[in-house]
Amino acid sequence: MKRRVYFDHNATTPLAPEVWQAMGEVVSNFGNPSSIHAFGREVKVALESAREKVAHFIGARPSEIIFTSGGTEADNLALFGVAHAFAHRGRHIIISQIEHHAVLESAHQLEKQGFEVTRLASTREGIVLPEELMKALRPDTILVSIMAANNETGTIQPIAELAKIARERGVLFHTDAVQIAGKRPINVAELGVDLLSISAHKLYGPKGVGALWVRRGVKLNPILVGGGHEQNRRAGTENFISIIGFARACELAVARMETDEKKFLALSEKLQAGLKEKVEDFRINGSLERRLPNTLNISFPGLDGEAIIVGLDMEGVAVASGSACTSGATEPSHVLVALGLSEREALGSIRVSLGRDNTEEDVDYFLAVLPPIVERLKALSKEVVEAK
Repeated sequence: MKRRVYFDHNATTPLAPEVWQAMGEVVSNFGNPSSIHAFGREVKVALESAREKVAHFIGARPSEIIFTSGGTEADNLALFGVAHAFAHRGRHIIISQIEHHAVLESAHQLEKQGFEVTRLASTREGIVLPEELMKALRPDTILVSIMAANNETGTIQPIAELAKIARERGVLFHTDAVQIAGKRPINVAELGVDLLSISAHKLYGPKGVGALWVRRGVKLNPILVGGGHEQNRRAGTENFISIIGFARACELAVARMETDEKKFLALSEKLQAGLKEKVEDFRINGSLERRLPNTLNISFPGLDGEAIIVGLDMEGVAVASGSACTSGATEPSHVLVALGLSEREALGSIRVSLGRDNTEEDVDYFLAVLPPIVERLKALSKEVVEAK
């Protein structure tokens, strides 16, 4: 029987047993938190306790947390909510070329509504330079949205420095922190941002729940309307059981972060050393110095990344070609192309993202099954070239 190895934790993480237990303990609490009777009050108390835990996770006030259906909705709410609330002050928004599609597509929709969007380039390492943001800011700029860490390369942005530049110009700053949450400490006061998105299923919590943090005093128009839920900022009865799981996942992340980081760094170094020893031609994309410790984006020149992924899957190893939201796409990664890779180079890349349950044996197995796949694809590619 083949070994099964999951190296796709940036796409999603398994539900932690402690999270599952916490959710199970409240399954029988079926009351609506907006109801004023005892059943509703019981759930409301637990919901607000969970809000406090999520707020503590990022150094925020509980009243600043808006529960959402996940990172995508949080990003949408940040961009649409600010854009429509501040359109009277200006209609210019700044993002980067390497954002998650939840931000890219929100910005694209806002362009259709008459807003103007500037997309900042990054360095070859995937870093957005503060001086580029400074040059792009205009008197009519109302929002900057730059992700904290890239989901494909793991590159970490200088968010505090970028946010300071925006703040000095009176411009609101949003960061998509979905990938960095749980891997590095987050403190919204230290970052100096105004809005921040996180998602439970990226940090061993349930799917279908996330949050947008909005600094107190920042005006935000809702994108879901109806009842007065979430202080009139996001209509709809809260996903109570999942929110309980989300809060428990945040608590676990704080407790395990230092241990997890040391483990990820050790496994990542072992993986890179093994690649250098066993694979003839490859490159690591993004920054090696400013990178999430669990993430490696690897290019194999002249090869098809999807073919490598299929080959690894047949051996029981799960990796990705980029964002889980674009899996199956035949287009090259917009992130890697923005970093300066050719379309062919971008299509020849895979992403390895490690998790808590991974072991040295998992890395050894990966390094045992990958080289034959690479060599087989190289030989096949050579045959195709010679046949032409």
